[in-house]
Amino acid sequence: MAHLYNALALELASRIDAGVYQTGQRLPGVRATSQTRGVSTATAVAAYRKLEDDGYIESRPRSGFYVRNRVRAALPEPRQSRRSARPIPVNGQQMMLGLVQSAQRTDLIRFGTAVPDHSYLPTRAIEKALASAVRMNRIQISSYEFSPGLLSLRQQIARRMGEAGCITDPDDVLITNGCQESLYLALKSLTVPGDVVAVESPTYYGLLQVIDALGLKALEIPTHPGEGMGVEALQLALEQWPVKACVVTPNFNNPLGCLMPHDRRVTLLDLARRHGLSLIEDDIYGDLGFDQRRPDTLLGLAQSMGIADLVIYCSSFSKTLAPGLRIGWLVSTAHRDTLTFQKFVMNSASPSITQLAVCTMLESGRYERHIRGMRQSMAQVVHRMADRLCQHFPMQTCITRPQGGFVIWVELPNGVDANMLAQRALEKGISIAPGPLFSATQKYRNHIRLSCAVLWNERVEKALRTLGQLVKDAAD
Repeated sequence: MAHLYNALALELASRIDAGVYQTGQRLPGVRATSQTRGVSTATAVAAYRKLEDDGYIESRPRSGFYVRNRVRAALPEPRQSRRSARPIPVNGQQMMLGLVQSAQRTDLIRFGTAVPDHSYLPTRAIEKALASAVRMNRIQISSYEFSPGLLSLRQQIARRMGEAGCITDPDDVLITNGCQESLYLALKSLTVPGDVVAVESPTYYGLLQVIDALGLKALEIPTHPGEGMGVEALQLALEQWPVKACVVTPNFNNPLGCLMPHDRRVTLLDLARRHGLSLIEDDIYGDLGFDQRRPDTLLGLAQSMGIADLVIYCSSFSKTLAPGLRIGWLVSTAHRDTLTFQKFVMNSASPSITQLAVCTMLESGRYERHIRGMRQSMAQVVHRMADRLCQHFPMQTCITRPQGGFVIWVELPNGVDANMLAQRALEKGISIAPGPLFSATQKYRNHIRLSCAVLWNERVEKALRTLGQLVKDAAD
């Protein structure tokens, strides 16, 4: 029943967002909905109650359910970022470490770190998979699973990528300790200290850490909050600077949640071909699109264009299974041997037991069942967060409309300092991620990123009201 009512609630929410049902309009009755959708009355009632909890509809005694007057549409999207003047070394990332350490406090409402609450993750299935790995592979789990990693896991990953339209040889898959290590290895294989790397702006702060650690320079490329990296701006950058590599997240950029359109991807790949530019695709949120159909990968499109050698693909199960498993991977034909050697030199191998457990999850089909439900859950919590921001934050606020993932990027009224806001929020037991973390040039001083994948309860509702009041006080 849970899957059915969640699916029905998500479908109706999408229709409300699209304007099929207008504010004040009465929804079809519970009995009519159960008949037309082929579900039980109890399922229809549960779906309507879910929509009510999420702020989409309201019940009126003896009358039915009506679409609420929601102010969400009144908050526009943030503006596209501006082009950076030049490539610069990355610094100031110590702030990020402080954020992560503070977020370990168990008393905090954790809007600041992009880690799903355990209630959204298949913890019991993982526990069983780990137990099975210990029981069935006692000798193997006590041994190194040297680079490139467990063959059966690489075969399962290659199969899933093939189903997503990216034909992958298991020999080209390299298992890593999370996506962060994949990005590190990819950049290390393509660059030397001092090289210029083009990045989205805003971008994931962990990538900036990697660039800093490798002694590289970041060149920030303007990124549209709905359509991703500005390819025209990247072309201008390539004409002006010796860009060695470009890191891009076509599927649900963190922190914007944007989905790059197909034609823009083609233009990006054509630009890479003309300039001999290596692309590193970060696809860690690719499984978490809201429309149930997984978007294609940049690598798959590059294969169809005959330029797959220009793309190194990176991903992980950290956002969908459990971050503590530390199972990521990368795919590259052109740089396979170099990457495998670098991984071996770095730490020899990823843990055998977690590789076996993840492989069991994939082989059994449990991962696919889980991810279908998680997509629905993430769509719902993002919609709910957007609704609450519109209720509690000043009208001068701008918010993104993510199409996947579980984070929202918020542009606060002018004059609100995100770093100061983060400190005041922490004093109230609320963790947020201030905007300067997402820029090599410390831009976005009046922006914050919020994770929506929290365990929703009255404490969260109160925290958002408190955060909204802190923003209003700072804006006065």
